[in-house]
Amino acid sequence: MRQVCQLYESAAELEAHQIHLVSTDEMTGIQALERLHPDQAMQPGQPRRLEFEYERHGTLSLIANWHVALGKVIAPSIGPTRKEFDFANHIAKTVETAPDDGWVFLLDQLNTHRSASLVRWVAVCCGIDSDLGVKGQSGILQSMETHTAFLSDPSHRIRFVYIPKHTS
Repeated sequence: MRQVCQLYESAAELEAHQIHLVSTDEMTGIQALERLHPDQAMQPGQPRRLEFEYERHGTLSLIANWHVALGKVIAPSIGPTRKEFDFANHIAKTVETAPDDGWVFLLDQLNTHRSASLVRWVAVCCGIDSDLGVKGQSGILQSMETHTAFLSDPSHRIRFVYIPKHTS
């Protein structure tokens, strides 16, 4: 937890060195609802009446980044799923906003935040030309622990800091 607090405290200094500190999380299962009829306007002596019937259009997942130094949301993603591929694409889209800068992402320990897709993307983006191994068998791609160690490496221009379990 000390590392997380120190990062928040140093956000402005990091930003001065073109390193963006971003807190990232998801909200899943957001219902996409459409009211069937318009609300009725307020009349003298009566409040506005809100329509209660609606049509469901499925659910959406929001992945958002809070840029700590700037105090604003940057590069949010909204889509129908929250899978490994969706999260890796979200991170890529975020980094594209300042592709040559450093990035530190604060996030929880969800499996999609430590996926093989994310490891591969970080390796390419950071110019790490080493054998990553085989998913589930060897090398960096062997396990969640090896993924996490690689993604957390402070020598990488793009790195991830995972908050302790049960603290989000």
